[in-house]
Amino acid sequence: MAEEKQNTVNAEQPQGMALHAQYIKDLSLEIPFAPEIFKEIAKENPKVGIDINIANKPLEDDMYEVALTAKINADVADKKLFILELTYATLATIKVPAEHLEPILYIELPRLLFPFVRNIVATNLTEAGLPPMLITPIDFVALYQARKAKEAENAAKNATKESA
Repeated sequence: MAEEKQNTVNAEQPQGMALHAQYIKDLSLEIPFAPEIFKEIAKENPKVGIDINIANKPLEDDMYEVALTAKINADVADKKLFILELTYATLATIKVPAEHLEPILYIELPRLLFPFVRNIVATNLTEAGLPPMLITPIDFVALYQARKAKEAENAAKNATKESA
């Protein structure tokens, strides 16, 4: 009887996620060759490289911090135009079945954070006197699938090494 009550209580717990805060965890913008580099922008389009990373860590109970990090480098005339690094994070409570947790941490929450990251990058570059730049939308599902494929590949390699 007590076991039945326990199952009823667990079944009634609300499912889903709630965001408690969103914040800039780290922001850095460098223009190492200013002001000379601004002359080069008029002559040549910058070559831009973008690296996006997703990290998460459990805090307590069902609470997690999920962080989206953007590292953007631009070069013009073989010189560094700018280096921008931004880590934007959220604090969220997530109450879902275990099989749904990872997709929420690596797909859904980064998808919610991305527009803010994009806006912060564009605003900071413009306010620094640089040409406006909008980061192209990111397919977080494809990133997650690539991550899972790499994990499976590494697991297969490790299994092969152990059996040899």
